[in-house]
Parts: sequence; structure tokens; C-alpha cells
Amino acid sequence: AVAPVWARECPARAFEREEGLGYFSASDGTHSKGRTNPRKRESPVLPSTAADVFRYSVTPKTLKFSLDSMGADKRRVRCIQWAIVFVILFFVGFIIGWFAKPMPVQYEKPSPSYLHEFLDEMHAENIREHLRKFTRLPHLAGTLQNLRLAEQIQKEWLAFGLDSAELVWYDVLLSYPNGTKPNYISIVDQHGEEFFKSLLAEPVPEGYEDLTDIVPPYSAFSAQGKPEGDLVYVNYGRTEDFFKLDREMGINCTGKIVIARYGKIFRGNKVKNAMLAGAKGIVLYSDPADYSAVGVEPYPAGWNLPGGGAQRGNVLNLNGAGDPLTPGYPAKEYTYRFSPEEGLGLPKIPVHPIGYNDAARLLKNMGGTASPPDWKGALNVSYNIGPGFSDEFKQNKVRMTIHTYNQVTRIYNVIGKIRGAQEPDRYVILGGHRDAWVFGGIDPISGAAVVHEIAQASGKLMQRGWRPRRTLIFASWDAEEFGLLGSTEWAEDNAKILQDRAVAYINADSAIEGMYTLRVDCTPSLQTLVYDVTKQVGSPEVGEEGMSLYDSWHKRDNWTDNRDAPRINKLGSGSDFEAYFIRLGIASARARYTKNRKDTYSNYPVYHSVYETYEIVEHFYDPTFQRLLAVARVRGGLIFHLADAPILPLNCLEYAHALIQYAHGILKIAQKHPEAMQRYTVSFDALFSAVNNFTNAANDFHQRLKKVDTTDLLAVRMVNDQLMYLERAFIDPLGLPDRPFYR
Repeated sequence: AVAPVWARECPARAFEREEGLGYFSASDGTHSKGRTNPRKRESPVLPSTAADVFRYSVTPKTLKFSLDSMGADKRRVRCIQWAIVFVILFFVGFIIGWFAKPMPVQYEKPSPSYLHEFLDEMHAENIREHLRKFTRLPHLAGTLQNLRLAEQIQKEWLAFGLDSAELVWYDVLLSYPNGTKPNYISIVDQHGEEFFKSLLAEPVPEGYEDLTDIVPPYSAFSAQGKPEGDLVYVNYGRTEDFFKLDREMGINCTGKIVIARYGKIFRGNKVKNAMLAGAKGIVLYSDPADYSAVGVEPYPAGWNLPGGGAQRGNVLNLNGAGDPLTPGYPAKEYTYRFSPEEGLGLPKIPVHPIGYNDAARLLKNMGGTASPPDWKGALNVSYNIGPGFSDEFKQNKVRMTIHTYNQVTRIYNVIGKIRGAQEPDRYVILGGHRDAWVFGGIDPISGAAVVHEIAQASGKLMQRGWRPRRTLIFASWDAEEFGLLGSTEWAEDNAKILQDRAVAYINADSAIEGMYTLRVDCTPSLQTLVYDVTKQVGSPEVGEEGMSLYDSWHKRDNWTDNRDAPRINKLGSGSDFEAYFIRLGIASARARYTKNRKDTYSNYPVYHSVYETYEIVEHFYDPTFQRLLAVARVRGGLIFHLADAPILPLNCLEYAHALIQYAHGILKIAQKHPEAMQRYTVSFDALFSAVNNFTNAANDFHQRLKKVDTTDLLAVRMVNDQLMYLERAFIDPLGLPDRPFYR
């Protein structure tokens, strides 16, 4: 065979060329990494066989070409492999998308068994125990004991099984009496000597004598001072009362100290009216005509207010602003604050509450004009208006000695949550306050005990596999008694989220204020739900076993506008629902047991006194705790349906009906002043046209709602959003004149 070209070259040079490239070792022909030492030459090994000839027939050029070809082939194979993988994945995804269509979610009504289990998990004895343990000690807002109570509630909510429970703090302006300088009212003689002083504290009920932290009666946020002057009796201190004094009786209150009885209007408005009339101080008292039930003994023999009892309370004029130093904003460390002297709604004159025994001592020697018949209360005095005392006592004056002070204090809300399963971004809120002026047996702990029992029942239901469709929020508010501060600050802190996500707010203040029947105040859209829930709750009254709460309520308090249903009242203000309903436009409701509408006394007699104890509830208001249980089931039933129903149980037709009633009511009032209507060319055409348009739209929506496919998630969400935002549609962003937070 003819040797190849490279074999006819010098063998040493050929191998030297190969060796320099590092392809083969010069000694044994094996592969070598890197270059060999060119100085170390070894004898070449010549090919001796055909295999060797073939082996050595590869030149660097042909080898490089071969390797390049192999690399190109590998890249080509790799591309083909990736293309195959892509095609396979594409077809797999296409097949999954085509054949594996999502199963529609069946939105069924809340399981009746779960609802019944939920209501049955609430027990009267549990509520009794909650009330007992929460009223053992005074727990005024801002005190250590109220913080300890918050921590106890937080701990127990977590133990019940709530997903979370946290303390949320705010630094707000609170008000307290001076511990070393007591507040009191006195009568002084012409020499300035005090010969009568009002009680410095209420007589403490039996069993509570050893407690040292009972705050004496005072008016929170009163101005400090020692004004002295003639006394003027101003009835309830309403605007019309001051008008009557000035315009009909010719009595000027400027520079005087006025005395007003509690009732009819908020105490802060009485103070505001006195300031506008020029008074330099105001004394408040609970007249037996307004705070004593006929034929009932004073506590502890009965549930009437004793003569030494006095009603505490704040005298702010906040109009929904929340903390006086941070109106409209949460009272956090980053928030701009007014100075304590510049706080919103603070009174400029001293204010102080007294018992009716002390009030009788002030009023019995009054001189001046006799009062109208409807100004007379139930004390054994003349109720003369003044100014000042009668002739033989006219040198005497009334002096107020007030040392109440204000200070920024940290408060704590407890916020518990149960996360919703399908719609966790929709919130149903059950909230009531925890702070009390003293023990709070009725206000607020009867309500707080109910919230606690509802939270416990919810936890037990979750252990059986239940979880609400929407998120449930439980709230224990702080500092409600100082101007709804805890609830308002949390609303301000979360306003944007709540406006987007809150379905409804159910208020849980005092659960019992009387022993006669149920009372419900709510937005019109919730009325149908209230009726449905009360039909599923039994009457707590003796002799009405087997009767529903709805029927018991209907029998005792029917509508008077030709409607055959229990009476439901419009929501006003004065409790923790205010910020959620009036400012944010969230559908709201409150339910509690109350007195007969025919009873003449205002509220319950021992309101905000030291006599609001556990014993007054146990002995008089609800010995079996069945009334509190009924209220718990109503409040619990409301949040259960609102949190679990596929279509929100909000009725727009009820809203339309209410608007028609409101419009006719306004027209009826206006028609009493035909001359003014003619003078100012007042027309109600636009109002009734708007009401008619709303009614037509509500009817149309109600018909479409019946046809909604509950398996269509988007359709369900759309109609629920329309129902939820209905209340927001009535919000005026600028608020009422001079009351921007009443929207």
C-alpha cells in the first residue's frame, strides 16, 4: 500500500507538529491535555499496522472539521429536542384547557344545620358568667384595669379559635377628675362661706365598699373653674327652652349658673346651648320624672336610681370627629395634633352632674318666675325659674368648684378576625365597647358579654368544619364613653379599606335596657333580614314558650303606619356605629331589649351610675339571662347571614319604601308653614321625582336579582357589590354644613 503524504514526511517533524498541538503524547500516542515540553524529544513510533496507519491518517485540519461537524450535529439535535418538548407541552396545555373546564362553584344558601348549630351554641349560663367576670372591677377607659380586660378578651378570643386577635392602640384626649381636689356644687352666703355642698361621691352599693378606684360623678371634658352666681332653672336645656326663657319670659342667662335636668337631648348639646345663652356654668341632674319608674324602689331594693346617684358622661360636641385633637385622622404618633386647649368640641364653661337629692336642695328655695306645667319634674319643689333664690335667701349664690383635667392617654381596641373562605376581602363587623364609667353592668358589659358568647359559638362551629364565606371581624372598642373614640379612630385608620370592603356593621352596645320587648334600629336595607332572623329565635318571655321572638315583638310594638310588622326605628347616633354608618356609608343595625314605649322615664334609671352592677341585671333585668340570650341570637344571626349568604341579604325595595315615607314626612312638616313655602317658592317636585326614579330602579334590580345564576361567580360578585355600595350612594363627600363628618 502507498503510504499517505504525511508518512513520507520526516516522522519526527510530523509528530512534533502533533505534539505541539497537544493531541497525542509523543511517547505512547495517548491523548494529552495541554502542550508538551518541546525540549524533551522522544523517538517517534512509526505506524506498523493497517490499524496504525488508519489511526494516524487524521490531520489537525481534518480533525477540526470532524469536531465542528459533530458540534453542529449536537446543536441541531438539541434544537430538535426542545422543539419536540415545546410542541408536546403546547398540546398538553391545549388539551387540559379544552377538556378540563373549571367546575362551577355552587353558591348554596347557608346550611340551615350550621345556622341552627350556631344559635344553639349560645347559652344563657355562658353569658351570665361573661357578665360576672367582666363587671368585677371598675374599668374606665385609659386605666390599667381596662387594658387588662382587653388582654383577657384577646386571649380568650384566640382560645375560642379565631384566626387572629390583636390590640390596636391610639393616643387620644381623655378627661378625669382630680384625685386630690374634688368637684362639687355649693351654696354660699353673702360672705362667701359655703353652707351646703353636694355629695363628693355616690354611696357605694353593698359588696363593693372595699374598692378604691371608683371614679366619682363628673362631666368629662368640663372646663375648670369656680364660677359663682345666681341660679336659673332651664328645664332640659334645649334650644326651645332657652328661647322660651329669653323671648317669652324675658330671662337672660348671661353670667348666670344654669341647672338642667337630663333627658330629651344629648348632654353635650345642653352645655353648648348654655354657652350660647351666656351662662358661666351648668349643673346637670336626673329628675325622678325622667329616671324613675312608677312603683319601683330605688336600688338595691329595686332598679330605680337612688337619690345620691348621678349620671356621668362626656359633654363634648364632636359631631362625629373622633379624638378632639386629631379630627378626621387616626390618633397615632405620626398625626398632627391640636393643643389640648384647642381641641375640637371642648366646652368653655364648668359642668357637673349631681343626684336628685342635691338638686332638690338647690331648687327648693328658687325665686323668680314660676315654671310652665311641662317644666315641672317629680321633686317636691316649686321648680321656680329664678334667677336666684327667693327673698329671704336672695343673698345666697351658687358656686361650682371644678378641677377636672384633660390628658392624652393610650387606649386599646381588641380586633378579632375569622378569615372568609370564598370572599376574604368582604368584611362583616360586630363591634361594641368595653370601657365603662364604673362597673358597666348594663352599659356596656351586657353587650360585651353577648359579643363574647357569639365569638365563642363561632369558634365551636369552626371546629366542626364551618368557615364563613366572608370575613368576620369582632371588635371590643375602647373609650366609647369619651366620645366614641376607639371605634372612630379605627374607622379613620382603615377608612379606605372599609369603604371598599365592609358589607355591614352590627352594633353591640348595651344588650338590655328594659324588660318589655326587642328594639331594633337599622338601615332600611337590613329590615327584611332582621325580620327573618327574629322568626328563627324563640321568645324569652315567660308564658310565650314556642312563640318566636318576631311574634312576641310584633305583639308588643307594631308599626303605626298601616304596616303589619314589628316597629323598626331609624338609626340616629350616639353609639359606635356612628362612624361606620354616618361617615363611611356602611349598612348598620343595633338590637337590644328595651322598655315599653309608653313608659315615661327616659332610658334605664341607673344609667352611667355606680349602681350598674352585675346584681342589678341578675336580680331585676334578666334573672334567667334568656333576654340576653335572645339578643345574642339576633345579633349572631345577623352576622351569620351577612357573612355566609351567597347573595347579600340586603333589600333595596325596603330602601325605596323608606325614602317614600321620608319624603312624605318632610312634605307634611313643610305644609304646616304654607306662607313660608309660598314666600320662598318651595317645591317638592324634584324630591319626589328622585324618589320615583330610585323606586323604579330598585324594582328593576330586584327582578334581575331573582334571575341571577348563583353558579356564575362574576354575576354574584357584581350584584353583591351593587347591594353593598347602595348605602354609600347616599354619602355627601362634603358632609352637612358645619358638620363635615356627618355625611
